[in-house]
Amino acid sequence: MASLSAADLGAVEWHKSSYSGGGESQCVEVADLSATRDSKIAVRDSKRAAGPVLLLSASAFDALVHLATAQAV
Repeated sequence: MASLSAADLGAVEWHKSSYSGGGESQCVEVADLSATRDSKIAVRDSKRAAGPVLLLSASAFDALVHLATAQAV
């Protein structure tokens, strides 16, 4: 499987996580690719915007968010 970078996705609209806070040390960005990539959600590190991208199905993304928020409490 070939790796995917943010540059490979073109001009998708990225959204910074509301849990990232005001600092830049731990920021995650997501992009909804449902119109372009078979209902996938892209996830990247905002500090490495041109770096690797994780593509998840909507259900896998929901599970990731659930696990992450459960650990944060």
